[in-house]
Amino acid sequence: MSLKKEDNEVSLQVKMTRLGGKILEMKKINKSYGDKVLIKGFDYTFKRGERVGIVGKNGVGKSTFLKIALHQEQPDSGKINHGDTVVFGNFDQEGLKYKEDKRAIEYVKDFAEFFPLADGSKISASQFMEKFGFGAEQQYTPLSKLSGGEKRRLHLLSVLFLNPNFLILDEPTNDLDLQTLRTLEEFLLDYPGCILIVSHDRYFMDRMVDHLFAFEGDGVIKDFPGNYSQYREAVANAKFTGYEVVAEKAPVEVAPVVKQKTGNNEQKKLSFKEKLEFETIEKDMPALQKEKATLEEKMNSGSLNFEDLQKAAARIGEIVSQLDEKEMRWLELSERM
Repeated sequence: MSLKKEDNEVSLQVKMTRLGGKILEMKKINKSYGDKVLIKGFDYTFKRGERVGIVGKNGVGKSTFLKIALHQEQPDSGKINHGDTVVFGNFDQEGLKYKEDKRAIEYVKDFAEFFPLADGSKISASQFMEKFGFGAEQQYTPLSKLSGGEKRRLHLLSVLFLNPNFLILDEPTNDLDLQTLRTLEEFLLDYPGCILIVSHDRYFMDRMVDHLFAFEGDGVIKDFPGNYSQYREAVANAKFTGYEVVAEKAPVEVAPVVKQKTGNNEQKKLSFKEKLEFETIEKDMPALQKEKATLEEKMNSGSLNFEDLQKAAARIGEIVSQLDEKEMRWLELSERM
């Protein structure tokens, strides 16, 4: 893999620290707050390259689970073992943390000056920030002057810039613009390390994870062998007893998960790129229609010479063709939404 340019964007292909045999072990974990049981007897050993999603209602212990996994919070009982080669990257909901108000690029450079790529080359902190929508002027904006969305975007890129081999992402799609979501998706699809994601975004989860930890309340956490859409379908075809899912007659059969990459024609749900394309089309079509109307008005005014008339007519032909293509694509995407 190498540094490539596609659509004038830098492709980030990670050269990360290799994970050893021991990664993350969670042994017989229990956690309660008063009478509220969040985790009951959870036992799991993570494998190299594993992608796990975490789903469940609010307040059932998902964020607490992440903090326990990171040694940020202690379980009531049980053991957490981290491998010697594990480098965690934690994108949490607490947001950007800084003690000193400095420029955005200085904040990133405090972590590292360069980001290593798989081919042995590297890109600068400035190039990495550009990938996440921070232009030259924004890079020199003081942290205190950044908007809430910009701070969240800077938090994300600083976590990734640390070059972790185990990413923990708590609601990563919240409050991120589409450009950043697309960049994050491209980064994660090629990411060779372990990923643990808490999210309610079905599109994002379906594309990123191989199986789920389903938090069903009262400390019950089930390992579901499929993606979020398959889990929702399984739940819809089952009866509820409290938070516990009980199959009606036989266990719900789950089709094997095939990781969906960009360009998969069999993909049913929109990717972030397609959602971005959909929104772009919705902005482009009115602009093209307005340009067409303006050109037609000029042509009918009699103020244009022959050469300008030819140019206007040719441009109107291009616009009509573009509108037809965009309308067909818009219809295709809107049906899939």
